[in-house]
Amino acid sequence: MESGMPLSGGQRALIRESWRRVSGSPVQHGLVLFTRLFDLDPDLLPLFQYNCKQFASPQECLSAPEFLDHIRKVMLVIDAAVSHLENLSCLEEYLCNLGKKHQAVGVKVESFSTVGESLLYMLEKCLGAAFSPEVQEAWSKLYNAVVKAMQRGWETLPEGD
Repeated sequence: MESGMPLSGGQRALIRESWRRVSGSPVQHGLVLFTRLFDLDPDLLPLFQYNCKQFASPQECLSAPEFLDHIRKVMLVIDAAVSHLENLSCLEEYLCNLGKKHQAVGVKVESFSTVGESLLYMLEKCLGAAFSPEVQEAWSKLYNAVVKAMQRGWETLPEGD
């Protein structure tokens, strides 16, 4: 997986250390991420439907057990990326398929920049003073590499799939 500029050893260490501080409470921190996401782009709310039920508000969505499962899955994807910092290419096929799934439910590639902003916001809120410009840059690089792999799922989706 080409990530543009590869992560340096120092950046990998910053990511691992900051993730250790966040990953112990994945749902709690995931709620911060998704609350921010819905604040930035309320139009994403209709994408989250379970059993054909449309949520009336972000708060209703954020408290639904099915959505909390989605948060856990998102945090597991981040955890997998952090666990494979030395060899992100081993996640290529998984992330490409994840991109296809997101496209199939109506997610637009452009929405991932808002998700990235929300991820950085969550890290900043959870890490406080430890969220340095260097930490932000390292996470931005990692997130961009993950999104590039997911975007390949859009590019390889056959017509009519």
